[in-house]
Amino acid sequence: MDAVNKALERLMKLHPAEIDLSLERMQVVLKALGNPEKQLPPTIHVAGTNGKGSTSAFIRALLEARGKRVHVYSSPHLVAFNERIRLGSTGKFVSDERLMDALLAVEVAAGEGPVTFFEATTAAAFWLFAREPADYLILEVGLGGILDATNVIEKPLVSVITPISKDHENFLGDKLSGIAAEKAGIIKQGCPVVSAQQVDEVHRVIERQAARCKAELWFGTQEFTSWDEGGRFIYQDEGGLLDMALPKLHGHHQLDNAGLAVAALRIAGLLSTETAEGEANTALRAASWPARLQPLRTGTVLERFPEQTEIWVDGGHNPGAGEVISSFLADLNETAPKPVYLISGMMQTKDPTGFFRCFDGLVKSVSCVPLTTTSQGRTPLELAEFATKARLKTRGYESLEEALVALEDELTLIGEPARILFCGSLYLAGEVLAKNGTPPE
Repeated sequence: MDAVNKALERLMKLHPAEIDLSLERMQVVLKALGNPEKQLPPTIHVAGTNGKGSTSAFIRALLEARGKRVHVYSSPHLVAFNERIRLGSTGKFVSDERLMDALLAVEVAAGEGPVTFFEATTAAAFWLFAREPADYLILEVGLGGILDATNVIEKPLVSVITPISKDHENFLGDKLSGIAAEKAGIIKQGCPVVSAQQVDEVHRVIERQAARCKAELWFGTQEFTSWDEGGRFIYQDEGGLLDMALPKLHGHHQLDNAGLAVAALRIAGLLSTETAEGEANTALRAASWPARLQPLRTGTVLERFPEQTEIWVDGGHNPGAGEVISSFLADLNETAPKPVYLISGMMQTKDPTGFFRCFDGLVKSVSCVPLTTTSQGRTPLELAEFATKARLKTRGYESLEEALVALEDELTLIGEPARILFCGSLYLAGEVLAKNGTPPE
């Protein structure tokens, strides 16, 4: 792992900016690598603001239930970089040895750069995917779409667009139509596309881009729909109705993500009614995606608190994610009331007020902590000011450990179980999972 981390550090130095959206540098590196992007298995390209990882996890589960080998590329990671690359040949995260081979190959191909870290590591993933056997590749966009390093894919099997809202405004702009245009840039000529239900402004942008590309387009709640009925997951499109086991992932929004995943495979001709009622019937139960309303069932963090205390971890960090998370917590409180506490850290590029506003009237307090695995996090005091503006009771702490001790003391004094949510950043989620002894597997 030390060798891998050193190689990653070297790649970070090949470009002065962490993000510089362009495809030209990526194409140069890929050419030097022998164009691995042209040697990939059929690719499902996934873009959007929220739900990319969960939707991809559902797609992978459905394909693997049919005995297919599936590569997956996603970002960011939570604890170890290897989490970004899952090889279909093993069904596991890439090993340090194979990852090191790919990183060294990219170093040679890049020379002195310039190439951004995400471009370099995406090229390394393509190099691996082209050399390892698999039936399909699920490829998640890093940022935006049009100029994202993954968008060198010329003819995806299907393009998938999850719900779009405001995020990364410093790179994508603050107009929803502009953000939607960036994300819709993954739609390719003649290649089918499925989209989650979108607000009208976003819907129109995606519709126009699909028409320009002569791409068959399915929209959630129009060409397909999904819902929970009698404890079963029901999906319907013009081809028929599918009756499957409910997803294991928590939250009503996961029904929409699961429906989007099924639609992607249906439009690509990979999921028939017979298959859905056969080997894929329980596939959605097998899908997991860490740090998305993930409950901690065991671990050292959980053990610190009184019995029956619930701990949830979610890396959502924008207002759209805040709406989904707060809705889930409100539903929990209706059936099993408990005092709710947030422990939050957040990047400087995010909208804390928009996120925290979703929890007004729902939580007792917010403990604001620093992000220790990035230099781009807001200070606890700064974050606490935003939470206060959102009318939440809050306090800043110098470390995650200090916040845990304070909350542990408070709950011990009260003597009743609580519901604790770690939120606001995937960086914080990764730190909590590592501290708890339950990193992604």
